[in-house]
Amino acid sequence: MIDYLIIGSGLAGISFSEMALQNNKTVLVLDNNSQNSSKIAGGLYNPVILKRFSEVWKAQEQLALMEEFYLVLEKKLNTKVDFKMPILRKFFSIEEQNNWFTASDKEALTPFLSTQLISKNYPGIDSPYAYGEVLHTGYVDTALLLNNYRSFLVENQMFREESFDYSILQVENGFVRYKDIEAKHIIFAEGFGLHANPYFNNLPLDGTKGELFIIKAAKLDLDVIVNTSVFILPLGKDLFKVGATYNWKDKTALPTDEGKAELIERISEILNCEFEIVEHFAGVRPTVKDRRPLVGTHSDYSSLHILNGLGTRGVMLGPAMAKALFDHIENQIPLEVVIDIKRFRPKNQK
Repeated sequence: MIDYLIIGSGLAGISFSEMALQNNKTVLVLDNNSQNSSKIAGGLYNPVILKRFSEVWKAQEQLALMEEFYLVLEKKLNTKVDFKMPILRKFFSIEEQNNWFTASDKEALTPFLSTQLISKNYPGIDSPYAYGEVLHTGYVDTALLLNNYRSFLVENQMFREESFDYSILQVENGFVRYKDIEAKHIIFAEGFGLHANPYFNNLPLDGTKGELFIIKAAKLDLDVIVNTSVFILPLGKDLFKVGATYNWKDKTALPTDEGKAELIERISEILNCEFEIVEHFAGVRPTVKDRRPLVGTHSDYSSLHILNGLGTRGVMLGPAMAKALFDHIENQIPLEVVIDIKRFRPKNQK
């Protein structure tokens, strides 16, 4: 019997898998490649919501945990996946500058917002009002991480590429049985695929479609991430990842003409140089209306658990939420109310 059967190998699934392995537990991961939002994600980590100049929930804790988490993973996989890089917020007015300085005086934001304006001229971008620098930022190459981690699981007979058939899952007293597998616990980390899960599909998981480009811009010279209405992330060799759109109606993972037009318009507002679209891709982020993850244990079955709803901040949230769920299962440490799926139970149900 294994300790954990994990359904899904996106950021949620591998975060929990790694948390379990680091604590000497046995795991088996199943995935059918139906969800791609983790792989195509920008992978940025940023402790500040730049639209409103407000702090990301529990940013300090998440950053400390993720830094250690990805460092261990890099050693395990012998692959660099965490790239420290400043994020610069382009200002469009004096008023935005003033709002930045006001925010930087707030206790929660002081560690993250530099009070030194960056007035460097980056070829390809006009910025007469300069930039504000966010500290403790960077990106995780999510595609590289997930591919290499899956290879690690395959090499160690801890991965199967297959669709999960919920109808043949047997929930026994204290364990689950699935085909030839017996496990003490099952972790559902299917992302937007949660809607097919009869045990947890009553939870209010929404899907927010995002579309991104890889562009080539020979005259754009950046060694930082620029964030405005989109982010522009340098990949090297004149290539840049640019995104992302937000569509709450379309739940397909297919690129659209509308998304393409929106991205082109936004990029054209920022760049004053030519660019060509090398690649256009899309995915559906698993999001929750209250902007908090879905973490917890089924109300009727103590062996069934969920880790989902990481939304746009999966690289920051994944390690922290995996740890919270692992500690909840193994050490009976209560989950915070704001992430526990119990918050969505009817008030007359315990």
